[in-house]
Amino acid sequence: MSLVIDCHGHFTTEPPEHHAFRTAQVAYAEGKSLEQPIYPGIPDKQLHDIIEANQLKIQRERGSHVTLLSPRASGMGHHVPGLAVAKDWSRLSNDNVGRIVDMFPDNFAAVCQLPQTVDGDLSAVIDELERCVENGFVGCNLNPDPSGGRWSAPPIYDPWWDPMWEAMVALQVPAMIHVSSSCERCLHMTGAHYINADTAVFMQLIQGDLFERHPELKLIIPHGGGAAPYHWGRYRGLSIMLEKPSLDTHLMNNLFFDTCVYHQAGIDTLFNVVEVKNILFGSELLGAVKAIDPETGHPFDDTKRYIDQLGLDDDQRHAVFEGNARRVYPLLDKRLRERGL
Repeated sequence: MSLVIDCHGHFTTEPPEHHAFRTAQVAYAEGKSLEQPIYPGIPDKQLHDIIEANQLKIQRERGSHVTLLSPRASGMGHHVPGLAVAKDWSRLSNDNVGRIVDMFPDNFAAVCQLPQTVDGDLSAVIDELERCVENGFVGCNLNPDPSGGRWSAPPIYDPWWDPMWEAMVALQVPAMIHVSSSCERCLHMTGAHYINADTAVFMQLIQGDLFERHPELKLIIPHGGGAAPYHWGRYRGLSIMLEKPSLDTHLMNNLFFDTCVYHQAGIDTLFNVVEVKNILFGSELLGAVKAIDPETGHPFDDTKRYIDQLGLDDDQRHAVFEGNARRVYPLLDKRLRERGL
């Protein structure tokens, strides 16, 4: 059977008790409360019912089969102070996603949040990544800007990040480059901060030599690659000015974009500019835009509809909807094969 694999989904339907705990945890981390809260947990039946009524229902309605599911990206909150808090929050958020995958093993595969902090402690980040992979996770979300819009972290080509890249390669997991909350009033989180970060990281990769140093590393830039496809000529020209190799050889053997682009013209541009081998189907299932397009009558984030309009041949459709994801996420491919998929 041919699968439709959505590489970009989030658990964004957490119950109120989950959010209340996080509010209390942040207050404790910021010194506004002296009481460290205790996580109440989400009962199995409640978690099962939430997913069945939301992510699973939409998955079935829109014709996808497997979603790579991670904790709410905006909720990662890496700007919140304290490594201990970051570790606890990542662990319980990841464990909820792991439970969802255990409940619906044919419909979801797990991608983990990492306990990143503004101060930066990659040893804790790598420890959580290793723990999650041991528990069946197939990828991770990595935040290039834990400060939430202040960009205090080194650029991702900086050797400071090398232990993380080495761990990912050893574990055979890619990273989706995904920021979290915006702490800057002038940067709307999903409309500006997310797209800005996607674009900034693409330029960082041009400036550096990351993939020359780590040739087996795989990264996914979400939201269609930010502004990169629309300004491809600018980035090709900057590559030449910086005396870098062509984008094809410098980046595109290791870098991939998803299809979280919410109109037909945007998807058309993405596919006209970027080779099919570098595009993974993604919808950001229950993510940034939960609205109906009045021009079409369909949800903006039903991205499969846009791809279906492209007239791709069978090989191209297979690559975008299944083959590329299995190639970029080898542990996902292994998981699916073990389940006979």
